[in-house]
Amino acid sequence: MNRLLVCALLAVTAAIAADRPSHAAVQQQPPRLGPTSSELERRDQPVTADDVRILTRAMELLKDESVWNRADDRECADDEATGKRSLFCALQRACIDVLGSYDHRRVALQEARFAVEDATRGRDFAHRLRDFNNLPTTRLQDVRAVLQVALERVKSRLKAT
Repeated sequence: MNRLLVCALLAVTAAIAADRPSHAAVQQQPPRLGPTSSELERRDQPVTADDVRILTRAMELLKDESVWNRADDRECADDEATGKRSLFCALQRACIDVLGSYDHRRVALQEARFAVEDATRGRDFAHRLRDFNNLPTTRLQDVRAVLQVALERVKSRLKAT
C-alpha cells in the first residue's frame, strides 16, 4: 500500500512539474501586454518628463524608411534583431531605453494610441498601434505624425503642471 502511495505521489509531482514552465522559459517570455480599462482610456492621465523622452526616442528610432517595419506582428525580438521596428516595437524599445522596462499602458503609449484613433477618425482596430502601422495606406510620415501629435499633447500637459 505504501509503495502505491509513493508511486502515485511521484506521478502527481511529475505531472505538476511538467505543467510548470522552466526558469529559462519564464525569462524569455515577451513583455506582458496588459489589458486596458476605462481609467487607462482617459485622455487626461498625468504625464511625466519620461513620457516626453519615450515619444522622442520612438521618433529617433523611426528616423527613416530604412528602419521602419511596416508588417508588425507585436513580436519585437525580430524587429530588434533586424533594426527595423514597427510603431509598436519602436515605442516598446523607447520605453525600455527610458525606463529600463516596458510599461504597456504608459501614458506616452496611450497618447500614441489616442493619436491613432484621431488620425483614423475612430476606426475600430483590434490593436491600434499594430493595425495602424500595417494599413496599406499608412506611410512612415503618418506614423511619425502620430508620434508628433502624442508628443505635443504630452508636452502641453507637462507644462500645465
